[in-house]
Amino acid sequence: MPADLRTLYSQLKKEFSSPRCDLKLCGTLLSKLKLGLIEAGLLLPQENPNPDDLAVTREILEIGAFWSIRAKDVPSFDRYFSQLQTFYVDFNDVLPPSPRQYPLQGLNLIRLLTQNRIADFHTTLEALPEEALHDNAFIKHPVNLERWLMEGSYSKVWGAREEAPAEEYKFFVDSLMGTIRNEIASCGEAAYESLPVHDAAALLFFQSQNDLITFATQRGWQVDLVSQTIVFTRKGEEKAEIPTKEMIAASLGYAKELEQIV
Repeated sequence: MPADLRTLYSQLKKEFSSPRCDLKLCGTLLSKLKLGLIEAGLLLPQENPNPDDLAVTREILEIGAFWSIRAKDVPSFDRYFSQLQTFYVDFNDVLPPSPRQYPLQGLNLIRLLTQNRIADFHTTLEALPEEALHDNAFIKHPVNLERWLMEGSYSKVWGAREEAPAEEYKFFVDSLMGTIRNEIASCGEAAYESLPVHDAAALLFFQSQNDLITFATQRGWQVDLVSQTIVFTRKGEEKAEIPTKEMIAASLGYAKELEQIV
């Protein structure tokens, strides 16, 4: 690997592991590194590559995947995770195991859940080693989330945020909760005309009244802070006019025609 890439790699590792990580700087370093890796023929390795260079390339892509989540850039995460499959699958017998592999595979599983890609979730899960499903915290977390979602145990999904095995997992759990809140809100609109603010906050897993008010405003609900009540806005039922006379006349015509046939 060229010396300039090694220098950029060292800068990236140092910055990304810093308590005050500069995400913008990391993004710039990653862009330069990916261009350099392409030029060096390491992003898509050819036959008999240097194992040390492969290990460094893999780590750069792994940092890029984690960086994408911190930057809240899901499409970027998808690209980095896709590029990593070459290193996880094709060169797994050349490279030592990566401590970041299972954390990233767990993140990918949660991403599939947030996109409601349940079939892809199970297909991806089946490709993992059996022991990982039971013993690895990074894999067990999304497996539990999927089960709780299917059960409708939304309070457990909410509690899973604090039990996340890595900080990046919380980003996708928050995304899941956004979907869950909208589903609960739709059911609430159909079931109730109004609710006390406190009950609505508990129902929607909001700990802050301001967050609840923001959500209610987005849904078009009326919030009365004096009475501490939320009034749901219901869509008017569409009324279809039934052409009664025309239907009766048509029915009589069919009856006469049937009499003539008989």
